[in-house]
Amino acid sequence: MWLLFASGSAFFAGITAILAKCGIRETDSDIATALRTVIVLVFSWLMVFLTGSQGGITAIPPSIWFFLILSGLSTGASWLCYFRALQLGSINKVVPIDKSSIVLTILLAFIFLREPVSAWKLAGVAAICAGTWMMIQRREDDRETKGNAWFVYAALSALFASLTSIFGKIGIVGVESNLGTALRTGIVLLMAWLIVFIKKKQRLVGRIPRGELMFICLSGVATGASWLCYYRALQDGPASLIAPIDKLSILITVAFSRLVFGERLSKRSAAGLAGIVAGTLLMLAG
Repeated sequence: MWLLFASGSAFFAGITAILAKCGIRETDSDIATALRTVIVLVFSWLMVFLTGSQGGITAIPPSIWFFLILSGLSTGASWLCYFRALQLGSINKVVPIDKSSIVLTILLAFIFLREPVSAWKLAGVAAICAGTWMMIQRREDDRETKGNAWFVYAALSALFASLTSIFGKIGIVGVESNLGTALRTGIVLLMAWLIVFIKKKQRLVGRIPRGELMFICLSGVATGASWLCYYRALQDGPASLIAPIDKLSILITVAFSRLVFGERLSKRSAAGLAGIVAGTLLMLAG
């Protein structure tokens, strides 16, 4: 049964980008991020109450709150950049860069936390970097928006995602993971709406096409469903097997991008995807 839930986690994580892309064709990406975070917040607190960890909030010291806030701000920045990148570029190029955050996390952990890097991880890093580079190479038949803005936003998304992991590793100690996620998501929600009001985009909320609003909400539901399935799988199954299954959600994303948007992989991009998958498995083996 745990295998079914792990596969469900990967599936929902994989279609999140597809649903989000469908919801930001005309809708501003900042508005979309703010709206979907409301739904993600509901799911994150649902997980808190399912695990009974809500009582731990009163025991969190100020020093931990500091890193929770930093982690939440990094998460919010990552989401805002990620959805902007999806709006500007093709899914098959944005997602690989976002997934490469695992490489940045290992590098930052080595520099700041002195965490050792095994030969397996080094091999995985090399494979992921090579695979990502192959997947993002521009082709003459690319239908993405001209320019490199999408790349900048995708790279920033990966950087902020890595910082989220580092802040969590440094300071969020002793806080139950589901409770920490819920509190961090609350900070993301405040940040996302603050950005909306600072940029004076709140008036755009009423102009969202109904179809796109539905997809924005569904992307939030998909994220929440992925979290719930992942937690349920961890209850009964081995984390060493569940984690790689979840990370392979990129395969789901690529498959659906072909079906929904007609984004085809070239032979080079397909080889790059194989490299990313192999690299992920190597890093988990190490």
